[in-house]
Amino acid sequence: GLIFIFIHGLAKIQGGPEFWTMLGKSTSNLGINFLPAFWGFMSAFTEFFVPMFIIAGFLFRPATVLLAINMIVALSTLFMRLEPWGKIAYPLLLLILFISLFFIGPGRYSVDEYIKRRKNKNEV
Repeated sequence: GLIFIFIHGLAKIQGGPEFWTMLGKSTSNLGINFLPAFWGFMSAFTEFFVPMFIIAGFLFRPATVLLAINMIVALSTLFMRLEPWGKIAYPLLLLILFISLFFIGPGRYSVDEYIKRRKNKNEV
């Protein structure tokens, strides 16, 4: 999570509207051609803030879905550019990681598990 925040997310969230517009144009590979600055900001937000949710185990599964979608967009961009497999491998690996984390779940020491235990305790 920390690596994702500082290596990927920090530069993107600090990039500003021009950078977000350029980043958001990647969604055109999926047929989404409107509001590129919004989509670019959402990608930057996802890569900077959502890993914090994963670290804490808060809204864990929705967080993994958002990051998996981000990787799908990244992969579509790389495939459209006909990039070599060496460049495609990293986002593909991250996509597989986020899908795996979705199925594994947040774990016993997560905020989600704490909330679930409190909820079950209050219902009894």
